Amino acid sequence: MSNLAQSHRILFLNTLAFTVCFGSWTINGVLVTFLVDQGIFNWSVVKIGWLLGIPVLTGSIMRLPMGILTDKFGGRIVFSALLILASIPLFLLPLATNFWMFALLSFAFGMVGTGFAVGVAYTSLWYPKEWQGRALGIFGMGNAGASITPFFGPSLLKYFSESDPVNGWKYLPVIYGTVLLIMGITFILFSKTKKIATPPKTAKEFLQPLKEARVWRFGTYYFLLFGSFVSFSQWLLPNFMNVYQTTLILGGLFTTCFSLPGGVIRAFGGYLSDKFGARKVMYWVLSSSVILSFLLLFPKMDINTSGAGLMAGKAGIVTQITPSKIVIDGKEYKVNDKGSNGEPSKYFPSKNTWQEVVVTENQKVQKKELIASGITQIHFDANMWVYLVLVILIGACWGIGAAAVYKHIPEYFPNQVGVIGGMVGMIGGLGGFIGPIVFGYLLSSTGFWTSSWLFIFVLSLVCLIWMHRIIGKMSREKLPEMAQDMDRKHKKKKKEDSLVADCLV
Repeated sequence: MSNLAQSHRILFLNTLAFTVCFGSWTINGVLVTFLVDQGIFNWSVVKIGWLLGIPVLTGSIMRLPMGILTDKFGGRIVFSALLILASIPLFLLPLATNFWMFALLSFAFGMVGTGFAVGVAYTSLWYPKEWQGRALGIFGMGNAGASITPFFGPSLLKYFSESDPVNGWKYLPVIYGTVLLIMGITFILFSKTKKIATPPKTAKEFLQPLKEARVWRFGTYYFLLFGSFVSFSQWLLPNFMNVYQTTLILGGLFTTCFSLPGGVIRAFGGYLSDKFGARKVMYWVLSSSVILSFLLLFPKMDINTSGAGLMAGKAGIVTQITPSKIVIDGKEYKVNDKGSNGEPSKYFPSKNTWQEVVVTENQKVQKKELIASGITQIHFDANMWVYLVLVILIGACWGIGAAAVYKHIPEYFPNQVGVIGGMVGMIGGLGGFIGPIVFGYLLSSTGFWTSSWLFIFVLSLVCLIWMHRIIGKMSREKLPEMAQDMDRKHKKKKKEDSLVADCLV
């Protein structure tokens, strides 16, 4: 088998294993929502946020040590062991009878989330520099595993619960545990061992690159791009069910529409990063995230507030009141009725204004006294289909950006892809853990679901400004070198022109 064919085979195995990992990692998004919706468990919004985030926490904080283990022992052993061991808590999940048991087992099977750090380090060893972006982008397509659970999970839960409404849900984690176990055995049988050919390092030497600010900057970008992707892969299902009253199955389908393109498009993100450069791609992605999250943060709403009222132009006696006018000593004041503004828009925020009479006939009024109060109603339908399209677009942007972030790692840290990839992945994974919890608290405090997009808007803006400032600083530092280089080229050209002129003479 040629080297390239063997590399492609390893890439396929890595991507398949990561897809299985990611599908299992986000199982709580569907499972917890179903259990609460069916009244099997009575968990609050905050507890739901914790249960959605706990597996992501494990898969985040353990990415760094798993990346170090991959650099030390190789991806074949580490990935196989991860898949097999992570199946055990899924087999035990049906035994959970309360929040704390469910949370503990969720913490344990969350280890599958570390598969990304293992796979990045293992994949990068099999490809040259010019292939890194595409190879890691294709591997990152395993993120599409997040779409498997919301697509198939609700239908399976409904099917299993038809015969046993109380215990039918327990088959789902057992199925996922079985798939992980089979994938782990397959991986150990068909993959090959390959490690970085470097002298043994101590733990301190492994962690040395973490002192570089660049690592933490990449991690912050990944906190937004990957963390938000993971968060909304779980958060969108209860979002659609509560705001648009969708069924569990339809909400799962809409969540799949978000997570599937966002995962698959990572390969395209790797290609764009190879072709145009990761920095330029990051500018596109962060700018798009700012714009799209701003458009998404407006809630479905009907807001009544004070508007422009009517005041008496002079003192007098109210002689007549009709729905459309008020007469004071022969002077008419036109009153706007409630239905004069037309039908509200289905796609854009619309305003409706009217006035309500606050005086009575034969009442004596003073000059500048309020005779009709103004009311303004702001209506926004937050059309579900527009919302879904915007959600799909922002998910695709995050997928492209996640690939661009990891394009940098093999270039800057070719011999420590595991530890650096693990660190960046850990920070990004923490975004997936923190997201549902923050969203839960924001929902409890504000009362509207789109408060989660306000958090994303602020974070996107911070990342964009930070990146722009860093790039501007780097450009200014390089200006003297560029000026000297241009001066040398200019002097060389003048000397060549002078020689040509001497020859002509």
